[in-house]
Amino acid sequence: MEKFFASCPRGLEALLAEDLVAAGVSDLQPIPGGVHFTAEWPCCYAANLHSRIATRILWRIAHGRYAKEDDIYTLALAAPWPTLFSAGQTIRVDVTAIKSPLKSLEFITLRIKDAICDRFRADAGKRPSVDTREPEVRVHGFITADECTLYIDTSGAPLYQRGLRQKTVDAPLKENVAAGILRLSGWQPGTPLLDPMCGSGTFLLEAAQTALNIAPGAGRDFGFQRLKNFRLDVWKDLLDSAMDAEKPAGNAQIYGSDIAPVAVRAALANLDRAGLLPAVTLCTGDVLEIEAPANPGPNPGIMIANPPYGERLSELDELATLYPLLGSALKRNFAGWNCYLLTADLRLPKLMRLTPTKKTPLYNGAIECRLFEFKMVAGSNRR
Repeated sequence: MEKFFASCPRGLEALLAEDLVAAGVSDLQPIPGGVHFTAEWPCCYAANLHSRIATRILWRIAHGRYAKEDDIYTLALAAPWPTLFSAGQTIRVDVTAIKSPLKSLEFITLRIKDAICDRFRADAGKRPSVDTREPEVRVHGFITADECTLYIDTSGAPLYQRGLRQKTVDAPLKENVAAGILRLSGWQPGTPLLDPMCGSGTFLLEAAQTALNIAPGAGRDFGFQRLKNFRLDVWKDLLDSAMDAEKPAGNAQIYGSDIAPVAVRAALANLDRAGLLPAVTLCTGDVLEIEAPANPGPNPGIMIANPPYGERLSELDELATLYPLLGSALKRNFAGWNCYLLTADLRLPKLMRLTPTKKTPLYNGAIECRLFEFKMVAGSNRR
């Protein structure tokens, strides 16, 4: 059994734990920003392949207390790096710290890199080179007030990089945040879903992949494939099973629109490249005018949007004008639907003159947001 840490956007830890359980993990401990877990390697492979919520899955290599920089060097030097990957591979070291008394993260990063290279020179007579752009092996150091943990990244590029979205518009939402919002909304394939401010189509891509049962990692590679203990037979079985479970692309009652034609074109190009276009209906339209695209049937249809937040005063004034109109449009056009809006602007419910039935704290990158749920009924929704 090995020790791992899966990171995720703040607010989605419980959903990440669900993903890990689905991958076969039974021993896990959620903390803010991720989940510690103990598992065999097939579970790590499966979590990388199937988790829509995880950002990275890190393999714990060393852990110890420190008082000064030299203690961290000693900890890193003692780790058996040459048994984990080869001297011919490129590396990158990243360090994050919480409440550490040490003054320079750059210096600690350099000391960990030096220790890895010194261990390789001692054991193998040669050392790996550094590549900060596209390293073959990523090493992460995490430092608290008096403890240091060293990890190897089993994911490689962040897991929200599915390899699907090539064209983007301003401030795209990270894929794992979008996947988390879809899960928090309770949306299930077969229920009508609309994103009326779709941008480059992140919600649409995540929903279409879910509806067609496509594993989010099926089209990319991973850091664990470049480690010495990589088992190709285990990985091939997992990947074959995932491919066999995919459904053929077809209409999935997923709808997207945007007022900007350039955004709709970007979403269309991304969906087409991913082979997901048959599952999604796209059009150009104003969120204030668009009507619910389908009768939701026995379950409420789901509308999800990530409206602009506004960082400058002029933008905030524009949004203060938009929100009341948006509230009226939702009441007029989406009776019987459940609407979810992710925003960093906490004025939104009051200015929309709607009372949220839920408000969930989430982070989009470093931006603290709220996911507001509005259950729309005919007429006013304000208590």
